[in-house]
Amino acid sequence: MVGRLPSAAGPADLLVEASDGEPSERHLFRVRTTIGGGVDARRLTTDSGWHTAAVGGDTVAVGVASLDHAGVRWTVRRGDQELAELRSFAATPPYSPLPLLERVTDRRLPAAVLYPDNHVTGRRLPVLLDIYGGPGHQEVVAARAAWLERQWWADAGFAVVTIDNRGTPGVAPSFEKAIHRRMADVILTDQIDALSALAAKHPDLDLGRVGVRGWSFGGWLAGLAVLRHPELFRCGIAGAPVTDWTLYDTAYTERYLGLPEDGMDVYAHHSLVELAAEPVTGPDQARPLLLVHGLADDNVVAAHTLRLSAALLGSGRPHAVLPLGGATHLAANGTAERLLPLELDFLRTHLG
Repeated sequence: MVGRLPSAAGPADLLVEASDGEPSERHLFRVRTTIGGGVDARRLTTDSGWHTAAVGGDTVAVGVASLDHAGVRWTVRRGDQELAELRSFAATPPYSPLPLLERVTDRRLPAAVLYPDNHVTGRRLPVLLDIYGGPGHQEVVAARAAWLERQWWADAGFAVVTIDNRGTPGVAPSFEKAIHRRMADVILTDQIDALSALAAKHPDLDLGRVGVRGWSFGGWLAGLAVLRHPELFRCGIAGAPVTDWTLYDTAYTERYLGLPEDGMDVYAHHSLVELAAEPVTGPDQARPLLLVHGLADDNVVAAHTLRLSAALLGSGRPHAVLPLGGATHLAANGTAERLLPLELDFLRTHLG
């Protein structure tokens, strides 16, 4: 819910941001609730894209991002009257990405493929699975800003793939709840199945050269992918990964995994540290990982990466650790951007 809108018919109505059948888009709805009368929802936005709003009294600021234009376009409304359009002074981005948005597998998972700007059909490309996958956040959205950095990766010579697995919002409550106490199995299965389905539709995706990168929950998922499925993922970049869920301080851990005392086996099953400590049984079982972590991270503390590194070292698995002195969880002030060339060198080295 964004806020409340005045109503002449009684209590204030609710202004709600929600999807309407297509999870890559978000729209605004005016919801009227009456005692004994149920709920009446009316969609207010008609143009495609990702809508947001802010409410103050009877005035509403509506923003919309889309794949057709850069940035967010804001208009100010009072009732049905448009008062003004807010001018943006933001710089024009150097890219105009056009991701191919699809729904794949029998679960209709939201997914996207982004090619280099100069891609020629028939030229096979290494695949970069740019991953998050965690609760409360969507990546496959119809907003250009979500794809600007990914276009940089694509233009560096990759087919960039992004997938919203079960557990992410925008589809249905049942879609989000499916990961309860089995996050690792459901989420990673969805990512792999969707990647295979996309490759069947896009023959230029070379599944013999797949790398994966992610941050935070996505860092955990990137590490999980490389450790559980080295036959598919040839290398991975795990930024600020949650490697031991008993160390994590965010409440959704217990929401999805339960209390530790009620299921330490569940926590162990989701632990990268436990997985990394398993013996390597063959050369293809040891795929390289690049671990990146801010030493001032107070969300996913650096002990996560240190414990994972120790386990990887103990089992003889190749990896490198890049500590970021003074950096917090967000790797702000240009740190994240300065990491990109280092990540690119790592991927090129291991994917060819």
